[in-house]
Amino acid sequence: MPARDPGTGGDRIDRRARGAAVEAAARRLLEQAGLATLAANAGCRGGELDLVMRQGQMLVFVEVRYRASKAFGGALASVDAGKRRRLVRAAQAYLLAHPQYASLPCRFDLVQASGDPQAPRLHWLRDAFRLDGA
Repeated sequence: MPARDPGTGGDRIDRRARGAAVEAAARRLLEQAGLATLAANAGCRGGELDLVMRQGQMLVFVEVRYRASKAFGGALASVDAGKRRRLVRAAQAYLLAHPQYASLPCRFDLVQASGDPQAPRLHWLRDAFRLDGA
């Protein structure tokens, strides 16, 4: 029997499947807007990057956040200063591991998702935060 996830009332397996579906929808949205995917779920010391993409000469680190409800402030509110610091550290580790991208300017985007995970409502926040605000 799968382990229960007390935070959602569902199974951990269901949570992973929901996350994968939402991230795939976000990736499609961004690719349709002209971004090219370099990596998905790039794990490195310091954390994981949901998507690493390129838009022209800009390297874009994308955090995808799903919330079934806005009871706790929605997806944007869930990316607090601690989460931003972890994303910055993960991006730095990614750049160290992929020096061919180190000279490109970088930005951090956020895709908020809500509703049905198989067909989520998506809201793309370009340049959601900056290093100096992390």
